[in-house]
Amino acid sequence: MTGTPTRFRTRENGETRTNSEQTTDADEGTTPQQTCDECGGNLTQDTGETVCEDCGLVTDGQVIDRGPEWRAYNATEREEKSRVGAPTTDKIHDKGLSTNIDWKNRDASGNTLSDAKQQQMERLRTWNTRSKASTRSERTKKTGLAEVQRMTSALGLPGHVEETACVMFKQCVDRDLMRGRSIEGMATACITLAARQCGTPRQPGDVYDVSRLQDPSRVDSDVRYVARELGVEAAPADPREYVPGYVDNLDVDDPAAVRGTAVDMLDAAEKENVHSGRAPTALAAGAVYAATVIHIDGVTQVDVAQATDASVVTVRHRYPEILDAYGVPDSA
Repeated sequence: MTGTPTRFRTRENGETRTNSEQTTDADEGTTPQQTCDECGGNLTQDTGETVCEDCGLVTDGQVIDRGPEWRAYNATEREEKSRVGAPTTDKIHDKGLSTNIDWKNRDASGNTLSDAKQQQMERLRTWNTRSKASTRSERTKKTGLAEVQRMTSALGLPGHVEETACVMFKQCVDRDLMRGRSIEGMATACITLAARQCGTPRQPGDVYDVSRLQDPSRVDSDVRYVARELGVEAAPADPREYVPGYVDNLDVDDPAAVRGTAVDMLDAAEKENVHSGRAPTALAAGAVYAATVIHIDGVTQVDVAQATDASVVTVRHRYPEILDAYGVPDSA
């Protein structure tokens, strides 16, 4: 039944507005009333009503309370009374929507189940576990996501990077990109791309150390393959992001000065377009050695190569270019 929209008078400014106009204001994020019209006191919401803290005036009695109907005063009571599970997440192959059967073998009252019931629950658990990953793609996702979580934890990557890598791995499985490639290799590629995309890149050597790959030489190929097929726009890693870790591994006497000079050198190299066509790790290694040439005596190219997982030849070729861009002659 369609009729004239109901009108009401607000207590904020005395204007008369329709229900549809009020809905539009709510959708646009209008700030609710914060002070009482009678005394100017602060308003607070309690049990579905908006009440003035000073005079007790009820300004709104139809506020929807979206919280639970029970009250908990500590974490234990909250856990006991809560009737919902964990939020959905892409870190699990089924987003955590499947049912879990507890292993305590107790009923709702806390009593131990009989032997027959325990055997029945054991069979239910077995079939429940099988039903969670009944197809080959689901089993691949389950194994791959577990590998992604293990590696991201070992690398110390934040949660949003882990979830991004899990989403990429799921997309690889759904698009049938796993054919002819190992689960470990694709998981490593997804982590590498996710770390770059989120601005927290890791050195290739660090990623290889925590992976279970027998032949890490295919990782670069897997990274390019996943980026091309998924359309991931992950810019090359910034060499400045490798400098702090390299300096820490080198264990020099004045790390702050070496770190700051190396970053300044990389800035100058970028302005001179020296970074074009160069690996970010190689540029960072060359900048760190160039900075030690200025500030510290006794640091050799072999020391820098061992601390940065770069070859001595790479350090030898990169640092003169960086010194020239920085305006310091090589003989310094």
